[in-house]
Amino acid sequence: MANIRSIKGMVGLVTGGASGLGRATVERLVQHGASAVILDLPSSDGQALAASLGDRCAFAPADVTSEADVASAVALARKKFGKLDLAVNCAGIALAVKTYNFKSDVPHSLEDFQRVLTVNVGGTFNVIRLAVKEMGKNEPDADGHRGCIINTASVAAFDGQVGQAAYSASKGGIVGMTLPIARDLAPMGIRVVTIAPGLFSTPLLAGLPEWVKSFLARQVPFPSRLGDPAVCPYGDIIG
Repeated sequence: MANIRSIKGMVGLVTGGASGLGRATVERLVQHGASAVILDLPSSDGQALAASLGDRCAFAPADVTSEADVASAVALARKKFGKLDLAVNCAGIALAVKTYNFKSDVPHSLEDFQRVLTVNVGGTFNVIRLAVKEMGKNEPDADGHRGCIINTASVAAFDGQVGQAAYSASKGGIVGMTLPIARDLAPMGIRVVTIAPGLFSTPLLAGLPEWVKSFLARQVPFPSRLGDPAVCPYGDIIG
């Protein structure tokens, strides 16, 4: 049987941790004896969630694209829990816009395209580069392991649908940078992995037009429904 690493006693930083897959991850960490720092926007439910989960959870109001905000969240993990072992990148945004709307004679907004890339790719990289500085201070275990980064891409990175040019490009960017970052950090004993979930019922998806949500749900062969964030895909990766 494989040696599964226990997450009990670990400290994780979860971006987008106030809702969706991020919230499910935070709840799973605390449930299994780890501590968690929720990194999410000040307007999120992060503070209330942290309070409901007790002393082993804290909220860091932050924008993943801000160096100062993310550095402050990492510092909070050190101050409150003494270290940082995990960073789980769940924060992201999406939009559904075709490359060109021929009926309205309007092209896809370049500003919107760049905003999705900035948050999803730039934000993920910003968290990685600042979190690993703290992880590098950890004493390695018997396997030389100091920390773990888990990124969230999407099935859209490989099988994007109509209107997903920006979103698919951003998730493809996360996939593309995973291996070089993993190779950068391997000598320090920091693992980097990326998962590509299918369609989950999250606030990110809820923000899309109804016709888009309906179309995407129909793309799931069986059962034709959205995934449940509570059945969190991250737990087994950490070990």
